[in-house]
Amino acid sequence: MDARRGAALLAALTLIVGFAVASVTGNRTLGGLVLVTGGAVCAWMWWRLAGPLRAIISVAVAGVAFVVSHPLGALITSWGAVLLVSLIAAGATYYITPPPRSSALEKR
Repeated sequence: MDARRGAALLAALTLIVGFAVASVTGNRTLGGLVLVTGGAVCAWMWWRLAGPLRAIISVAVAGVAFVVSHPLGALITSWGAVLLVSLIAAGATYYITPPPRSSALEKR
């Protein structure tokens, strides 16, 4: 798996696992800790892969997904909302992050 896919997958898993931890333990702070830790790792990955502007945009997309999941949960269930926004965030951040540049040697 390339780093671009890995960062998008980690973004989705961060939202899902953060919610799962908060739900299973009943401790929203612990779920938030998972969310912040995963978000920091994603931000670092995006910064390295795409530069500061795209990293900031990707973090903002994930943040908006987190916020939107709350009112959306009232409409389609909490888990449905988390899964939907995780999928959207992963797709958006994958699109925002450019593919790695291939070297001239790789084209041969």
